[in-house]
Amino acid sequence: MQKLLRRIKVRGRSTASISLWEAPSGFGPYVTVFLGEQDWRQEDIGFVLTLGGIAGLATQYPAGELLDAAQSKRLVLGLGISAVGLSALMMGLWPTYAVVLIALLLQGTTGGFIGLAIPAVSLGLVGQPALAERLGRNQRFQSAGSLVAAGLMGALGYVLSNRIIFFAAALLVVPALIALTRMRSAEVDFGRSVGISDRREPTASTRARRAMLWTDRSLLAFATCLFLFQMANASILPLIGGTLSHSYVGRYASLAISVLVVVPQVLVVLAAPWIGRQAQHWGRRPLLLVGFGVLPVRTLLLTLTTDPVLVVAAQLLDGISATVLGVLQPLIIADLTGRTGRFNLAQGFVGTFSGVGASLSTTLSGLIAGHFGLTAGFVAITAIALLALLVAWGLLPETRQQAQGSNR
Repeated sequence: MQKLLRRIKVRGRSTASISLWEAPSGFGPYVTVFLGEQDWRQEDIGFVLTLGGIAGLATQYPAGELLDAAQSKRLVLGLGISAVGLSALMMGLWPTYAVVLIALLLQGTTGGFIGLAIPAVSLGLVGQPALAERLGRNQRFQSAGSLVAAGLMGALGYVLSNRIIFFAAALLVVPALIALTRMRSAEVDFGRSVGISDRREPTASTRARRAMLWTDRSLLAFATCLFLFQMANASILPLIGGTLSHSYVGRYASLAISVLVVVPQVLVVLAAPWIGRQAQHWGRRPLLLVGFGVLPVRTLLLTLTTDPVLVVAAQLLDGISATVLGVLQPLIIADLTGRTGRFNLAQGFVGTFSGVGASLSTTLSGLIAGHFGLTAGFVAITAIALLALLVAWGLLPETRQQAQGSNR
């Protein structure tokens, strides 16, 4: 155990540094504004953004397959970060239809790889026993990177121009790659990074069949929970935007939405490492039920009030869910796939479920709100959030024991 703790201490900076990729990837929210300034039609903006989102969703599963096979997860991560910077540079230099479409497809595709690669690298560095705390620290750095990037890019867009935002995002790739070089490839154990204890070669005999993804009831239950959670959660900010635009907030609606985005991230920065530690001490299930449980409370509060102060207070609950799920999603998948050699494929599998839920969410809630009003939209997503909680309560067991068993 002392040897393990010394190894974690040495590698602590490496695993934290990989989360710097959040800074160059933070230009996404500014794409719509920038393209509007270039006299793009709204339907064209919506179309290229939709295709970029579909690309990210479609590559989740193959990205997991590639990461399970790739000997150098660090190389995959570096290529992904570079591709995000390239896509930002392309949009800043040539905001034509064809170039922007290619750039967004590139960003969406590589974003899926990066999101899976960070937990894989972390698992390869520290192993299953230390993964919970490491994921908590990763989540803190990712959220802090998002906040810094939002502040920096917002200031640059206000003082200079929105085009500068894309050049800044491309430039931020440089410190992210420098941070990545502080981690040596030899430090990332191949066997640990795919869920095979103390194995380095991806031999067929060490891998479970891909069909295990569809036969593991706990993994399917977890994927279903996340699908339902995202079906409820992804609609909330659009519905709040519709509520605020009709309230006395009026012309301050955009500022209020920005506050609603930032407030939960601050909570993530503060609480994520603590969540990681408690997941190791208390177990995964109690924290997961809290993460799922605050969502219906939040949607119910938003159903009952449009007061901006209370809405911001309700959004603090989003910080709890984001912190818990940001840490527990890869951790529970690692628990369930120990010794299978399919950790990253399972990440892609679960991520696809989650992404489909988020994609369907805004369409479903928009249809309900359009036909029956915003209150009906909030009631519908509250019901879906409660269903996610019930599925987690009834079907998802504690997985910490499985992780301990796979490390014996």
